[in-house]
Amino acid sequence: MPDTSFNDDATDRRLRLLIGLVVVLGLGASAWWISYLHHHPAPTPSIAVLTLLCLTVAAAYRFRVSVRVRSSVDGLAWAEMPVLVGLALVPTPWVALCAAIGVGIVRLLTRAGAQKTVFAVAKEALTAGAAGAIFAAYGVQPSVTDPYVPVGVLVAALTVFTLVDQLVFIPVVATGTRTSVLAAARRNWIGKVIGYLGQLGATLLVLWVLSSDANVLLLLVAPLVVACMYLWQSRSSRTREERESWQRLARATDELNAVDLTQVLHSATTRAAQIFSAVEAVIDLTTGGIGRTVRATEDHVLTDGPPAIGPARADETTVDLVAHEGGARVGVLRLRFGGTVRLTEFEQYKLRTFTSAVCTAIRNAQAYAELERIAAENAYAAAHDPLTGLANRRHLYEQAERRCQDTSPDGLVALLIIDLNHFKEVNDTLGHAAGDDVLREVARRLDEAAPPGDLVARLGGDEFAVLLTGLPTPALANHRATAMLAALEPSIEVEGMRITVEAAGGIALAVGTGSVEELMRRADIAMYQAKRAGEPTMIYAHARDTSDVERLMLTGELRRAVSEHEFTVDFQPIVDLGSGEVVSAEALARWHHPDQGDLTTVQFLETVERSGQLPAFADAVLEQSLLAMQSWRAAGFDLPVAVNVSPRSLLDPDFPAAVLARLERHDVSPGQLVLELAETLTISQLDVVERVLAELRNAGVRLAVDDFGTGVSSLSVLSRIPVHQLKIDSEFVASVETSTEAAAVVRTTVDLARNLHLTVVAEGVESEPQRRALWALGCTAGQGHLFARPLSAARFLGTLQRGSGGRPGVLASALHDAGSVVRMPVRRSAGPGRSSLPHLPA
Repeated sequence: MPDTSFNDDATDRRLRLLIGLVVVLGLGASAWWISYLHHHPAPTPSIAVLTLLCLTVAAAYRFRVSVRVRSSVDGLAWAEMPVLVGLALVPTPWVALCAAIGVGIVRLLTRAGAQKTVFAVAKEALTAGAAGAIFAAYGVQPSVTDPYVPVGVLVAALTVFTLVDQLVFIPVVATGTRTSVLAAARRNWIGKVIGYLGQLGATLLVLWVLSSDANVLLLLVAPLVVACMYLWQSRSSRTREERESWQRLARATDELNAVDLTQVLHSATTRAAQIFSAVEAVIDLTTGGIGRTVRATEDHVLTDGPPAIGPARADETTVDLVAHEGGARVGVLRLRFGGTVRLTEFEQYKLRTFTSAVCTAIRNAQAYAELERIAAENAYAAAHDPLTGLANRRHLYEQAERRCQDTSPDGLVALLIIDLNHFKEVNDTLGHAAGDDVLREVARRLDEAAPPGDLVARLGGDEFAVLLTGLPTPALANHRATAMLAALEPSIEVEGMRITVEAAGGIALAVGTGSVEELMRRADIAMYQAKRAGEPTMIYAHARDTSDVERLMLTGELRRAVSEHEFTVDFQPIVDLGSGEVVSAEALARWHHPDQGDLTTVQFLETVERSGQLPAFADAVLEQSLLAMQSWRAAGFDLPVAVNVSPRSLLDPDFPAAVLARLERHDVSPGQLVLELAETLTISQLDVVERVLAELRNAGVRLAVDDFGTGVSSLSVLSRIPVHQLKIDSEFVASVETSTEAAAVVRTTVDLARNLHLTVVAEGVESEPQRRALWALGCTAGQGHLFARPLSAARFLGTLQRGSGGRPGVLASALHDAGSVVRMPVRRSAGPGRSSLPHLPA
């Protein structure tokens, strides 16, 4: 009987029905032959002949070629030959009885089980009876002394025997393996045909020897024929099975090449059940932090859930899941066969290969999942405020830009900026920890009050923003903003005190093709207008935008300012933080307006960039900077000067030639000029200005990144343009003593600069504690009001000559004693090399 695996109740019921049908047919055939013998009496064969026939059938059945095929056994038996020979010697009922007894003996000795034994006995009785029916139909009379069977009758009997055997055997195999009857019938059909011919030849040889005067020793040829056929079939079947087994293993390995752990586990368990003919395959995953057990048959997954590891069962084979010998163990694979099974050496090797592939696939899937988790955490951290959990400024900008560019008709988009009134008093009175509690509560209320689809963000400090989306009309923006501010009216309990939070909001509608920065500017203007007016909210109106009106007025006066030299340049010293010595200066443009007084660059630079006066303005600033350098050099102070460059100037291909021409005219080395680039340069701008910057840098002009750390493209700028200097924004310097985040930014910038052999300058140094904190973090140079405010060229020279404590060129006392600092040489070459600051901490 086939070694079938009863995988579910439906399969079990179908197998029982088939086996019962075979038993009924076998009993019917036996009863018919007993009746036939009763009506056609025949001499009873001798006990010796019957015993020999039983033993011959048992031997032929026992020594058969058995090849494991999934959950069945493809049996290539030789029991047909002794049955056919026996039919030529004794009556059919005795042959059927001997065949049944022989098969039953073998099944009992091998402990095949009652169900399998009954099936095998019934099948042999049925097939022997069918072959005997052919002999009876042709009138063949059995005889021990003179057996004679025509070749045609023998062929017909063998054919009927084989057909009945396959008709009984194949449906059971198909049911047990859950394959089609046609697929089971076609399996190894070539081997079956050759076996059929071999048995026919061996049977004819035996009957010829028994019925003729030939030497009885010729009967020894029959076992040789059987042995040769046995060896051929054995080798052929094993080769075929090994080939198919490796093919299944290769397909399983391909399926395991996945990054989803669930997919890997489900594929591994189902494929294990298929490849190793197991009733059930189980994987107990013990690594990855969470235990997991997956059970499956060859068709589908049964369970996938928490660990369900129990005691080992007698019918299962267990193997550790390791990638290689001595490798890390990720779990256990258990194969359940529904009975005692001993794996061959080949199957054990195949099992080790399979488990190694499964282990590798599990580890790869776990590593991929861990990378995805880390990436998700990093992405979340990059887009959210660590204090409140709201979206941060960067995420707000990205979402606002996407919403503003979306042309789908799902309503208007507006931006609401909310600023808390008198929040500084909370920090000053209750401390920063209490202030953080207030900010978290405000964030929670705003987030809960925001309708679905709106994005609440914290811009920094006590400033929040809400991206209002899906607005049917502009008027609804004010209604929604008022509702959100109303959520802040209930008092907040902080450290046992009840405080009331007041806020003002500014609203700007995203209309036209304006940028997100312009939208932010307008909302910010509206918010400050609401604060001044004492209103809770206010919508931006262009007529009330005084900054735009002033910009319009300035645009009309630019040409006059250039021609009448109203643009002047002040200089702020850059000082070695350790020694207090002035090492360079930064040029700061001013507009000496006849009506509005001195205007800083922030107030008019955007207007200049939008006008056609940018080249003239840049020439004026550079000219005055070079004249100042000449005067200082004549007085004995040969200092480099940093000049800010507008990104628009870098789009002019004639800009490098104009700069180098002025340097040559004033006899200033290119290495003494530092061009400060805005850190907000974008990648698209870099593509355009790279050639201009490369030309300047190759000529020896040094490059610096201004306000480093405040934009979104710092590393992109550094990777595309080899600069010489980084300038830390004053925002980080102002809080370097009190904020661990600001200190971390400074320290990271300094470490980055050291690795890239760049210098670092801190902007906005206002106090001695800030200077010492920067020095402790490794920053060696700075500028700010602690040392000097921006001065005209003449006053700058006078300040250098006076110095501090009677030391010319020194503006502050040293932070270290003599000998505690190693003085490094300062490179003053005209080439494009990067300079280092004169002092480094020992």
